[in-house]
Amino acid sequence: MTEQTATPKSFEPVPTAPPRSQWADVWRQFRRHKGALFGGGFLVFITLAVLVGPYLWTVDPQKLNIRFKDIRPIYTALWDGDAKVNWAHPLGSDNLGRDILANLLSGGRASMAVGWAAMLISVVIGTVIGVVAGFFKRLDGLFMRFTDLVLSLPILPLLLVAVTLFRQPLRKNFGPETGMFILIVAIIGITSWMQTARIVRGEVLALKEREFILAARSIGTKPFKIITRHLLPNVLSPIMVSATLGLATAIITESALSFLGVGFPSDFPTWGKLLSDAVPRMEEFPERVVLPGLMISLTVLSVNYIGDGLRDALDPRIRGR
Repeated sequence: MTEQTATPKSFEPVPTAPPRSQWADVWRQFRRHKGALFGGGFLVFITLAVLVGPYLWTVDPQKLNIRFKDIRPIYTALWDGDAKVNWAHPLGSDNLGRDILANLLSGGRASMAVGWAAMLISVVIGTVIGVVAGFFKRLDGLFMRFTDLVLSLPILPLLLVAVTLFRQPLRKNFGPETGMFILIVAIIGITSWMQTARIVRGEVLALKEREFILAARSIGTKPFKIITRHLLPNVLSPIMVSATLGLATAIITESALSFLGVGFPSDFPTWGKLLSDAVPRMEEFPERVVLPGLMISLTVLSVNYIGDGLRDALDPRIRGR
């Protein structure tokens, strides 16, 4: 009787979990960065506060009330029993009786709007110049020398000159607040795209020699389709990181212009304008400097942490650890 040996069946491993998408891996790595989670949470909080806060705290930020001027914040009563406090103004009032909490919320809305709008302009300009310079070799030298020229310019004096030249025409055509908003956003966006352009150009120079780009060229794909379908999706991660840093830069620049008195009108609150108004009496009322300065510092710090977390999460070498 002959024995028949059973042939072993081929074993194929069964996946224990469904495959995760790239963005699921990005989110998993982003959650590991505690600073990025704090930054994202605070940025969401401050954005919702400046958007929804004025509807909840309905005090007019421009309302003058001399009888309630120089009110101290409620918390100062913890160590100073003689402090002039009032629950109608929990964060105090200024020397004209204007509510500081209402001004912080209204000023934050203006500062954040300038930051987001200027960041979008700078990212769009930087991405277009970076992609064109990296993909078209004939334009690379011209665009990069222009970028170096703009980088060599002293930005703050240039901003002051531009505001001085175009402030009155824009105010006349669009009104004091809208005209200054358009001018400040345009100036900050036009003068802060250079770093994004350099980063995108470097990524495009590396990507255009990859096999999938060469294959697309070999089948006659037009340059515009190569850029939109293959290059831009692959340079999205450095663009996102650059956008977060650009948001922080725009907020700081707007605050500096308002602090120097060349930003929005004197009766229009921004965080930088609140700082400027509080300087003459900062020794007597330090909270008027601390509160808007704290808002600017925490917002910029949170945005920087988000950029740091996105850089780690979008880097496949770190994400695979």
